[in-house]
Amino acid sequence: MSNARHLLFFDSDCPFCQLQIRLLSKLDWFNKVEFTPLKEFSESISGVHIEENELNQAIHCVTPEKTIFKGPQAIRFLGMRMPLLIPMSLLMWLPGMMFFAEKIYNAISKNRYFLSKFIGCKDSCAVDDSKN
Repeated sequence: MSNARHLLFFDSDCPFCQLQIRLLSKLDWFNKVEFTPLKEFSESISGVHIEENELNQAIHCVTPEKTIFKGPQAIRFLGMRMPLLIPMSLLMWLPGMMFFAEKIYNAISKNRYFLSKFIGCKDSCAVDDSKN
């Protein structure tokens, strides 16, 4: 299973989310994550059942072993697999940090479409792909 990738399901209709996924994909140096739009979620592909309402509330990461991480837990889990995000992920393991991470994540998640407009995203936020 060394070639198996983690599935990360995200809101592809949200320009702010698209920007975050583009940035994460650039940090996925070891190609450990398959970034998958929510529209493409299926139990047959992921091997797990997640309610549609849950999927719409937060990103979900499904490991090859079928473990599910959601929201900030997904960020912490994936961050440990992306060298530049390891320091942030380690901080998230400190006692009490996940409480604050949940609050911040939920606030951002609930306001992600507003944030898209606030940071100037239109149909999708541009990230310079010319350096790939």
